[in-house]
Amino acid sequence: MKTLLKLEELAQFLGCIVLFTYLPFAWWWFPVLLLLPDLSMLGYLVNPAVGAVFYNLVHNKALGILIGLLGLLTHNPYLMLTGIILFAHSSMDRMAGYGLKYFDSFKHTSLDLL
Repeated sequence: MKTLLKLEELAQFLGCIVLFTYLPFAWWWFPVLLLLPDLSMLGYLVNPAVGAVFYNLVHNKALGILIGLLGLLTHNPYLMLTGIILFAHSSMDRMAGYGLKYFDSFKHTSLDLL
């Protein structure tokens, strides 16, 4: 089951790369921005609960979809880029086994149950 889920995340990540190619940005923006959502981990400097809230907000795929759709509806390529990067980063993290976080510890994730 884990392999199947990782393949699904890979397909979503590759889909983000395809969508990115339709935007008016140089190719190198994708890898440069891809790790930017991990800045949300700075919340863990406060405590695990605050860290989990910030991490989960930024790594929630629904946020990426909403921002991307808002960009599409408003013809704003920067919002579309933001949505694609957020979604791609979340897919990449889940491929690597990093799920959404529980409030007690950074290492306690939604993927622990699988």
